[in-house]
Amino acid sequence: MRHAVLPRLCLLLAATALCAACSNVRNGYRQDPMALASPEVAPQDDKQLYVELISKMQQQGAFYASLAHVEAYRQRYGDSPQLRLLNADALRETGQREAALTMYGSLTSGPQAAAAWHGIGLIAARDGDAVRAEQSLAKAAQLQPLNTGYLGDLGFARLRAGDWARAQEPLAKAAELSPGSAKANANLAVWALLRGQNEMAETIMRNARLTDGAQAEVRRLAEQLRQQATPAPSVQRAPASVAAAPAVPGPGYGALPAPHPAAPRPAPRHVAVDTDRRTSADARLAPSMLERFSTPSPASETTP
Repeated sequence: MRHAVLPRLCLLLAATALCAACSNVRNGYRQDPMALASPEVAPQDDKQLYVELISKMQQQGAFYASLAHVEAYRQRYGDSPQLRLLNADALRETGQREAALTMYGSLTSGPQAAAAWHGIGLIAARDGDAVRAEQSLAKAAQLQPLNTGYLGDLGFARLRAGDWARAQEPLAKAAELSPGSAKANANLAVWALLRGQNEMAETIMRNARLTDGAQAEVRRLAEQLRQQATPAPSVQRAPASVAAAPAVPGPGYGALPAPHPAAPRPAPRHVAVDTDRRTSADARLAPSMLERFSTPSPASETTP
């Protein structure tokens, strides 16, 4: 009899311990994701995982949370160019323009140079500085010629400035590098409509299988850009080597946002990737030609 009771008692104790563990998980606070990492994971892998988590937060629009995690990462592992870029992007998206420009400026000669020039271009676009926006975005595309996000932003910046002829090349490159991208094809369709090539625009939208609503938005934006911009011979071309960004020249999520209301020169109020959260007047424009026509994705779409 004694031998029969002992196994049952062991089973009961094990079940009790398991229930207690489950209760702790249900009733406790969620653990720090990094605390869940296996102790066998190498520190370098652990650091990369954390960076990827911060990047994912930004892709989902949690820029304030990402700022907090950037500081937590820096305290735990120290600084790095990759972390500073995430920091600069978060500063840009939370309206801390000057701090973002300073941080981007420190990255324009290293491995994050293309992304830094892209960020500077987004801020210039928001400031209404078409020349600096075009120069900075051209530099980003020059450094990463296969990045369709950079190409799309550059092309749309030229459309916005009225430089419709020179917008064709980067927009066409983006569409051909990512033929299945609704974002890139929507931008190219806007260009075709502005150039009066309506049949081409219809073909682009049909082949890209844009929804009826997306096609209507493309036509509406093209008409608004046509009314707001006079085609110009060209925007000042980006020099072969653009000077390092000033601390405060004068933001976007992988994107060209609308300029501030105080911009010194009138310009069409939107470019290709970012949602303007600042003025109701700009709300009539598509918040993001590179985001509106597809599911959320990173700001800078890069081909493999």
